[in-house]
Amino acid sequence: MKGPRVGLGYDVHRLTGPGPVILGGVSIEHPVGLLGTSDADVAVHALCDALLGAAALGDLGMLFPSDDEQWQGANSMDLLAACVQRVRGGGYDPGNVDITIVAQSVRIAPHRDAMRSNIAVVLQIPILNV
Repeated sequence: MKGPRVGLGYDVHRLTGPGPVILGGVSIEHPVGLLGTSDADVAVHALCDALLGAAALGDLGMLFPSDDEQWQGANSMDLLAACVQRVRGGGYDPGNVDITIVAQSVRIAPHRDAMRSNIAVVLQIPILNV
């Protein structure tokens, strides 16, 4: 039996032209968006890295290289689903997750519950565990 594991993920994207900003699978209207190969959802990318790291399965960049055009514009929730499948294939089940989002001008509170719901659905865990 495998014991509990803890992973820590971190992600940063550069600000770019007009928004929206995607966080936790939620599109938030904002005058400035984030630059990325995929939809640049930094919250989900950090979560993917945490899950993969906890299971010692590499990181997001190893699975979905930014120089591979097939990931251009990819939905990060789909990337999360693939990461969860890989983690479960390695014998681990995410039990709970916590994400810290540092943003100066994007208001998180109005979107928090939708983000939690999106993540809970993909991880197949209760929303109270997100």
